[in-house]
Amino acid sequence: MLGWQMSGGEKGVQILPTDPMYYMDDLVVGELAVPEALAGVPSAALMDIVEQAPVLIAEQRGGVAGRLLELGLDEFVPVPATMAVRERHDVVPVPRLVLDSQDVPGRRDWVVCDLAFLSFDYDGMSTDGVAEPVLRIAREDGVDVIVRDRKAEAEAGNMLAALGFMPAPANSPMREYWPDALSLPDETAWLAFVRDGLPRLREAGWSIEIDPDFRYDFAHVDEWYADLDEREGDGNGWFDLELGIIVGGARHPLLPLLVDMIRKTPLEFGIDALAARADTDDLPLTLSDGTRVALPWGRVKPILATLGELYFGDRVGAKIQLPALDAARLAELERAARLRWLGGERLRELGRKLHDFDGIRPVDVPAGLTAQLRPYQRAGLDWMQFLREYGFGGILADDMGLGKTIQTLAHILAEKEAGRLDAPALVVAPTSLMGNWQAEATRFAPGLRVLLLHGKDRKASFDLVGDADLVLTTYALLGRDEPALRRHRYHLLILDEAQYIKNSRSKAAQTVRLLDARHRLCLTGTPVQNHLGELWSQFHFLMPGLLGDDKQFNTVFRKPIEQRGDVQRKNLLARRVKPFMLRRTKDKVATELPPKTEIVLPIELDGAQRDLYETVRVAMDRKVRDAIDAKGLARSQIIILDALLKLRQVCCDPRLLDAAARVGSAKLDTLLELLDTLLSEGRSVLVFSQFTSMLALIGAALDARGITFVQLTGDTADRDAPVGAFQRGDVSVFLVSLKAGGVGLNLTAADTVIHYDPWWNPASENQATDRAWRIGQDQPVFVYKLIAQGTLEEKIQDMQRRKGELANAVLDAEGGLAAAIGRDDLQVLFAQP
Repeated sequence: MLGWQMSGGEKGVQILPTDPMYYMDDLVVGELAVPEALAGVPSAALMDIVEQAPVLIAEQRGGVAGRLLELGLDEFVPVPATMAVRERHDVVPVPRLVLDSQDVPGRRDWVVCDLAFLSFDYDGMSTDGVAEPVLRIAREDGVDVIVRDRKAEAEAGNMLAALGFMPAPANSPMREYWPDALSLPDETAWLAFVRDGLPRLREAGWSIEIDPDFRYDFAHVDEWYADLDEREGDGNGWFDLELGIIVGGARHPLLPLLVDMIRKTPLEFGIDALAARADTDDLPLTLSDGTRVALPWGRVKPILATLGELYFGDRVGAKIQLPALDAARLAELERAARLRWLGGERLRELGRKLHDFDGIRPVDVPAGLTAQLRPYQRAGLDWMQFLREYGFGGILADDMGLGKTIQTLAHILAEKEAGRLDAPALVVAPTSLMGNWQAEATRFAPGLRVLLLHGKDRKASFDLVGDADLVLTTYALLGRDEPALRRHRYHLLILDEAQYIKNSRSKAAQTVRLLDARHRLCLTGTPVQNHLGELWSQFHFLMPGLLGDDKQFNTVFRKPIEQRGDVQRKNLLARRVKPFMLRRTKDKVATELPPKTEIVLPIELDGAQRDLYETVRVAMDRKVRDAIDAKGLARSQIIILDALLKLRQVCCDPRLLDAAARVGSAKLDTLLELLDTLLSEGRSVLVFSQFTSMLALIGAALDARGITFVQLTGDTADRDAPVGAFQRGDVSVFLVSLKAGGVGLNLTAADTVIHYDPWWNPASENQATDRAWRIGQDQPVFVYKLIAQGTLEEKIQDMQRRKGELANAVLDAEGGLAAAIGRDDLQVLFAQP
């Protein structure tokens, strides 16, 4: 219907048509003065004309004109002209999509609604807000009545539905404010639409309008870059690394932005969450100037994986400062992140070599080595030469018995034959290994001049250090001889059984860090025995800064790994130390070794011994609880260790707790029966115990049975005598203190190993077992573990398993983790069986 609007006043009446179709031929009806002829026409009559005015089509035109003429208004209101009406079906609709994001009040707080509005353009006319099936356009020569193409419109709607668009849920604030709007279910869907769907709509000819507030209107990323600023100095210097993107010609560092996101939403960046992200998915990011970009996860994930632990530092700027020791990270980034590199070619080449250290260039075996190196030993020599060439330290962490000593001697000899050994190689080892180092140097590297700094008369030898090729000293003497040792510079500083510096605050650890050496090396089959702090201490000696300071290491690695089982941090740590640690296990490289069979022999405590154990357990449980309640766990260590010691002693033999006890020992009886059987089969047996007093009781029982044996403890002055007697077959039983004989012995004459009592650290037992199961052994080895059932010893077995998993977490990135010992563990240890 044609609408009219009339308003009256003192000066006249204003009559205006409200339909734009009325305004033809530039005619505008303005305010009209009321003539005398109309003075008597009531306003109601005029309003009646206005309200009853028909649509301007040919059939009704005469009625309108007639009424105007009847009232004499034709002089003041133009009579509608005759107009042609054309119905059109040939107009092709153009889909028009408007994208917007708006803040609306939600149930608890303001929420952002991401909206899509679909309409259609018909020859300049929009369907926005129009429900009628036709659109009318007034032309100079008539009116076009455009019939909408409902089929084409439905196809466009179906295309949006296929992309995931749907009306908002009934309870959504979006439905309340924008009932006709469409949306996608989540951010992932919006990102996928903007990345993939939107270009397809544009190609299909859609008109796309994007509001400035739309959250997913991303700028184009021109390029990804890595700016490497290499500082002057040797390979132990530092470098600055900036990673970023170029948008609109401007550089934008990424690292601080990623750090901020990780800290705000850490769960989205966890190991599982990252693994679930497809490489083609996008990460939305707001740059410092407010520009929004979408970064493919396939390019972001390599950065997180390579530099992940840096994201948890206190302060991260546009550039991060890294030691040259971290050059291996650059190779990982080069391979995975597809960056344009600016500068740092030398460091990047170093990084590539570090990353591929397992494929390094082989070197010639020194001519003066009087031994045939096995293939894995030659690889060990290549690896040590590689570290020396690039100025890095490392840990040779081969299993016990794989020949770490001979590999190291070959390395020292190679340095001498190349003319680089212009200062001595200093080897620090346990006292028990001094004889072994001397013997093997004489046997396999007779061209080396060896100087032993040991014994009361060693001071006279300090002036000879500069003339020696190989200098041997012990951990026990480091503190006393520190001034003399620090007077010299060493080409190589080698720590054998490097777990001796596992406590970074010990005198030995502090002293070796003060010694002046070009290259440093650790030898140990057990770089991690109890906790990851031991590994940090060794690398703090080798390459300070590689793992940060102790506080940083505990925060970033140790606590998350040991207490929370954080697999992501574990993998980061394993990858970081990978180039600087070489570990081979006997089952992988020494395939010629005979099989090793482990047998757990359960022993039932009964009668008086069981009663005594329960009495001690109840008393110690209460004592430990009281101590922890009063002083806390950390300050109760002495009481806890004393309680555990007493329980272990009762399991071994009540006489360890009370020499006058008349309670028998089920475990000792079992051992004697087992020995009778083994000796009758002609076996040679090693018996290990933590307690030298237990070895004395076993020795007395063997004497009573007429069984000859030899014994080795910390009090044994001549270690070679019992070893020689056993190796020659003069005796078939060797009683060995775990502490004194766990390392540095070659006892391949033994085919049976008995662990009389278990110890917390599985590495200690494995080291002891490896006295027999090592290169040179040609018989199957049987290992017996005597475990008292329903006692602390069974729980120690479980602790061993967990500590073994902790070590494997670093040595083998596929290993699992367990939590550290805490209050709950103590409750388990003292619990009633």
